[in-house]
Amino acid sequence: MTDSSSVSPPHTAGPNGASSPPPSSHGEGVDRKIEKKTFTPKRMALALGVLLVVGLVSYGVWTSATGGQSLNVDRDKLTVSTVEQGPFQEFIAVTGNVLPERTVYLDAVEGGRIEELYIREGTMVEEGQPILRLSNNDLRLQMLNSEASLAEQQSNMQQLKLSMEQQSLSLQQQIALAEYEIKRLERQHSRQEQLYERQLIAEEEYLNTRDELEYQQRRLRLTRAAFVQDSLSQESRLAQMENTTQRLQNSYEVMQAATANLTVEAPIPGQLTALDAEIGQIISSGARLGQVDQIDKYKIRAQIDEFYIERVRIGQTATTQPLSGQEYALTVSRVYPEVQNGRFEVDLRFEDAQPQNIRRGQSIRLRLELGSPEEALLVSRGGFYQSTGGNWAYVLTDDDTAVRRSIQLGRQNPNYFEVLEGLTPGDRVVTSSYETFGDADRLVLR
Repeated sequence: MTDSSSVSPPHTAGPNGASSPPPSSHGEGVDRKIEKKTFTPKRMALALGVLLVVGLVSYGVWTSATGGQSLNVDRDKLTVSTVEQGPFQEFIAVTGNVLPERTVYLDAVEGGRIEELYIREGTMVEEGQPILRLSNNDLRLQMLNSEASLAEQQSNMQQLKLSMEQQSLSLQQQIALAEYEIKRLERQHSRQEQLYERQLIAEEEYLNTRDELEYQQRRLRLTRAAFVQDSLSQESRLAQMENTTQRLQNSYEVMQAATANLTVEAPIPGQLTALDAEIGQIISSGARLGQVDQIDKYKIRAQIDEFYIERVRIGQTATTQPLSGQEYALTVSRVYPEVQNGRFEVDLRFEDAQPQNIRRGQSIRLRLELGSPEEALLVSRGGFYQSTGGNWAYVLTDDDTAVRRSIQLGRQNPNYFEVLEGLTPGDRVVTSSYETFGDADRLVLR
């Protein structure tokens, strides 16, 4: 018997008659060739790195040869300023409002009812010119009572003076009579004394004359003392009455002044720029009625940022922008210390002439100087500062190009920057905006 496991499978003939090998007895297929990929991720990353390095090297070589990245710009679109040596004046630009040099407010000293209006607001007035009249019955009654009290006191004082004069005359008559009697008795006593020594008259007659003389002498002394005492008393009483009369007189004068204040008058010559009053209106004491402005002279009141409050002083000068083609000088006359909303106020007065036809409330732009002029290197202000912060600028060369240069700027005013480093007199600097220049190191002017 034959073992079936040892029998070989028959060969299969190929298309050209050749026999093909038998299939594998283990069930494996025929081996095929696998092709490898050319652009793998690793190879692509390596290629990009090489290209980047080559680009950087090429850019470095190119910028070294040309002086940095260049940008073509139109010359007409640039603002070029020349660096100059000159006086640097630090000042700030402020806006002020025109105010009268002097304004006096009209207040009702006494309250009352408006009975009459003599003029309206906007009218030119002279000092003391009536503006309106008030009525106040209570005030009139008080004045009448004061007048009556004063009249009564004056009458009492006149009566006291008359009584004093009469009393004085009476005492003087008594003194004169006593003096007369004393002289008469002295002569009589002298004669009787001689006769009494010769025993030609009785002793009783002599003693009577002597006693009468002594009585009249005592009476004269008492009358004189009474006269002095009465004079002092009457003078003291009169002085008290005079003081009372004077107080009543002062009170009456005050009432007269209060009554006169019912007529409101212009305190100064000028223009009545405000008047809030109508006939029949009840006005309380102290109420604001209006104001009179002295319009022949004006001042400027300006508001300044609180950042400068320590640098603004009385006496500093300012200059207006041209008004009708002329600038005017002013001086700081008052600095208000109060700060409101981040600003404080100053008053400035014109040094010499003032502008014609200016009006209250008109706005005027000023340049307020913060110090004395100093020699410095100057470059005009421009939009370049917003892009560079004053750390660099484009400086023109002789071949119509502008190269980037590091600089340092110091103080500034609305017209100039103070140059501390990086520039010299005569350098030409592009001071217009750099916003469209990007990171260019060089500008080529066309």
